[in-house]
Amino acid sequence: MAALEWLLMTYKVPAEPARKRVSIWRKLKGMGAVYLQGGVCVLPKTDDHLRRLKVVENEITEAEGEALLLATVGLDQKQQEKIIARFNADRDDEYKEFIEKCVAFEEEIAEETRVKHFTFAELEENEQELTKFKTWIAKIQKLDFYKAQRAEEAAERLTRSEAILDTYAHNVFSAQEENRPPDAARG
Repeated sequence: MAALEWLLMTYKVPAEPARKRVSIWRKLKGMGAVYLQGGVCVLPKTDDHLRRLKVVENEITEAEGEALLLATVGLDQKQQEKIIARFNADRDDEYKEFIEKCVAFEEEIAEETRVKHFTFAELEENEQELTKFKTWIAKIQKLDFYKAQRAEEAAERLTRSEAILDTYAHNVFSAQEENRPPDAARG
């Protein structure tokens, strides 16, 4: 494996106001940064990450903090693998949460099917939920720099959830058709 380069940011921000510190943390986590310890994080070295970290560095300075941004590599293959494992562990945690929400979604649809609650309102609510899932997994995948183990399982679970919703939609349309009053013109 070729040596990978990372951007390492170390920073300190005054404790108050806490919202500034939290805002910086959220931005870094939102980029997919892995924290090696408090105030020390890494990201794969890309032009986009460098640009975005420079913006965060300016925000830290404006918050009367200090930041140092460096390009770095692992000393050897083992160190590199440790960093990749940290990235993958973070993504796997996110994929796990995603999978759990899909399972709950599927269980909800199974219950709606069991009690024959086939309404357009319920279908619309479930379609909106599935749309949120698609957005959510896309965000995780965007930050999955090193192909975490649970990525495929999460994608398969989304496909399964889509299929279950399609079946539910078919049931809704069938039930609504059955409940439609006969055409008065035929009688």
